[in-house]
Amino acid sequence: MPPSQAPQDRLATGTPSRYVPYAKIRDAIISGEFAPGQPLNESALATWCGVSRTPIREAISRLEQDALVTWNENGLVVRAMEPEEILDFYEVRAYLEAASARTAADRRTDRDVQMLRAKLAAGDAVDAGATRDMVQYSRGFMDLILRISRNLALVDALSRVKLQLSRTIEANPTVAYPGRWEQTREFQTAVTDLIAQRDVDGAYDVTLKHFFAARDVRLLMLSAEDA
Repeated sequence: MPPSQAPQDRLATGTPSRYVPYAKIRDAIISGEFAPGQPLNESALATWCGVSRTPIREAISRLEQDALVTWNENGLVVRAMEPEEILDFYEVRAYLEAASARTAADRRTDRDVQMLRAKLAAGDAVDAGATRDMVQYSRGFMDLILRISRNLALVDALSRVKLQLSRTIEANPTVAYPGRWEQTREFQTAVTDLIAQRDVDGAYDVTLKHFFAARDVRLLMLSAEDA
């Protein structure tokens, strides 16, 4: 999908994407439809998105800022992520998620606790064998804690880090690793109670531990890929 040529089936329809070009190209990179190192041709992208080349240039500029694409001797390509870089992003995310939980514990209202407990209970219905459902639920749970924190700086910082990690999460999420879902549910129960108790240090510590464990699982997964 289009390295240098747009796919013929999409060319035949001539139907513009319902997404803006930036979002459509970004989503294709995150999903792996556009693989790391794959060339991206400006003209082919314009045809694929059903737009002129001007919005494609604007999209490319944003994608460069997001570190999703880069330039090499062959032109524009999807930027590859080295294993060390992936682990670095996991570490940064761990500290940011922990800060979010700590701030949520400090700022939460009674209504916030009710919503968090309702979200926690909803997790009982998630099928432990359904990877996509586990990922979506876990993402929604942490997003709720972030909203409860009411900290726009954390929202911005985490969105940037999650954008990079989404490339690995979509392909092979850590929550699907044997035993990880059970650990995740234990964490969610613990952090909910700590936020309800306004235990800011406890909420920080349990979240930091949980996401460093996710980093360790990712390391095991990367090692298995190299074996």
